[in-house]
Amino acid sequence: MKKWLTLVLSLALVLALAACGKSTDKSEGTDSKSSTTKLVVGASTVPHAEILEKAKPILKEKGIDLEIKTFTDYILPNKALSTKELDANYFQHIPYLESQNKEFGYGFVNAGGIHIEPIGIYSKKYKSLKDLPNGAHLIMSNSVADHGRLLSLLEAQGLIKLKPGIDKTKAEIKDVVENPKKLEFDADYEAKLLPQIYKNGEGDAVLINSNYAIDAGLNPVKDSIAIEDKNSPYVNVIAVRKGDENKPAIKTLVEVLHSKEIQDFILEKYKGAVVPVSE
Repeated sequence: MKKWLTLVLSLALVLALAACGKSTDKSEGTDSKSSTTKLVVGASTVPHAEILEKAKPILKEKGIDLEIKTFTDYILPNKALSTKELDANYFQHIPYLESQNKEFGYGFVNAGGIHIEPIGIYSKKYKSLKDLPNGAHLIMSNSVADHGRLLSLLEAQGLIKLKPGIDKTKAEIKDVVENPKKLEFDADYEAKLLPQIYKNGEGDAVLINSNYAIDAGLNPVKDSIAIEDKNSPYVNVIAVRKGDENKPAIKTLVEVLHSKEIQDFILEKYKGAVVPVSE
């Protein structure tokens, strides 16, 4: 009788444990369905990472856990995207993206344009481009992808003329056909070094990308002696590997960055030094 009772109790214990196991499995399934999607995005520290930080809680509400990895150069974010360390990056404009695809065969695509950073010309010595002397020394980025942009700005200010019919986004220094002031172009510096070069008083004028200018405490609107207008074609985009632009998490990221809340934040925080777009 005792053996029989022991057997019944053992069987009951087994059934109880099995029931608990089934309950645990069901619970895990529910957790899995309600779990968030992790999205890793590489970005320049300013303004890109700041904009993403503002978007982070909004994305959290939509089931996306955003991880931001910051970079201080223009090379590593694309390398990290190509090796799948990142799901997307947010630091580059379209001409640069196209040049990187051509040079390295990345095959990245634009998932959505977010903002424009008007590039500016800065000088410790002169208050206006008109004051630049003959033979003025102009310091600029060594990124050829930026040269067309810089030269177009100088042409718009009446300082040079570029070869007729050229695609100005791809213009190089050799495409300058008129240079009445005999300006000297010095394009031997990494873009991130330009703010310090300006602060050191080097050259007669320094052309600085706005993300680096803002990061160095400069206000592109107030501190520059000339700046691009808002119609610049150099839109900063969310870049992804081809095919990933249709992933729900990427689409949601772009939608949030295009939202009124984020665009209002950009306008208020950067006071015209960063201009939001929705394309």
